[in-house]
Amino acid sequence: MQWYVLKVASNKEEQVRETLARKLKTENVQSVGRVIVPVEQIKRIRSGKQRVHKRKLYPGYVFMEMEPKEDGHIQDDAWFIIKDTIGAGDFIGTDGYPTAMRDTDVAKMLKEVEKPEDTPSIKVEFEKGNIVKIREGAFENFEGVVDEIDSERGVVRVIVTIFGRSTPLDIEYWQIEKV
Repeated sequence: MQWYVLKVASNKEEQVRETLARKLKTENVQSVGRVIVPVEQIKRIRSGKQRVHKRKLYPGYVFMEMEPKEDGHIQDDAWFIIKDTIGAGDFIGTDGYPTAMRDTDVAKMLKEVEKPEDTPSIKVEFEKGNIVKIREGAFENFEGVVDEIDSERGVVRVIVTIFGRSTPLDIEYWQIEKV
């Protein structure tokens, strides 16, 4: 089986995925494997409260694992179910032939999908060179420049001028704000 990309209506990815999965199971279609919408979990801290939410990695697309016919077209039983699904468009490809994804792209996409749900990534909204103000801690109300970002730990290195000397501080990302 190979992976293909199906264009779908915006913000209807999950609805199309569920509908396709249900129809394919009901009709017992063997030529289609997994149908997924890749999402990542992002941890954000706003107003001191930590929240985890899901974000689509590829908005407007559903990924399908399918077995094509010998000529490269989609199997007829799967094709009619897909075309009959509200919100589903065409496959990415040329001249009516869907193009299979490259193995490297499939590996990258599946790596994101198969991440354990208990390890959300941290959304850091700063870039190197941004001017920021420290909101909390011993250096509250100091301004500095972002020097380095460690998104794994959620720590930002900020260069602050204290008594006329540049001093690097490692501060958690939620303790600073953009100026």
